[in-house]
Amino acid sequence: MIPAPVPARDHRVRDDGWHRLVDAVRESGQYRTRAEAESVTRIVLSALGGHVVGDERVDLARALPEEAARVVASQIPATRRLTAAEFVDSVAPRIEGATPATARWDVSSVLSVLPDLVGDALVTRILAQLPAGYALLFGRAELTTAE
Repeated sequence: MIPAPVPARDHRVRDDGWHRLVDAVRESGQYRTRAEAESVTRIVLSALGGHVVGDERVDLARALPEEAARVVASQIPATRRLTAAEFVDSVAPRIEGATPATARWDVSSVLSVLPDLVGDALVTRILAQLPAGYALLFGRAELTTAE
């Protein structure tokens, strides 16, 4: 029996997923244009891609639309773990006209849409490998245990 041909991947599906992600970021961050939201999305995902490693990075890339997956997966892993504040500070120079406050807004605007897109379980795994403080960037409360 001859196996059925594998259908070609419909690039409109990829584009639709990417556009839905950018539109979610645009709404979350209240950006004026799709281009602005797309730029911020690419910058933040590329920064995140350097800090998420191992199975979590692979699973994140699988869960994202193809274009976003490429942005994440193409990054060289960071040699030093950054605190959440250092992460935001590292993103600020990449965004035209950003200040530390606007960079935090931009990072949160992108990362806070990821749980709905990739699932809470994966975000929990990603947060487990990042230093404390990142949960707030993903739109979650940072809970600590009482000592």
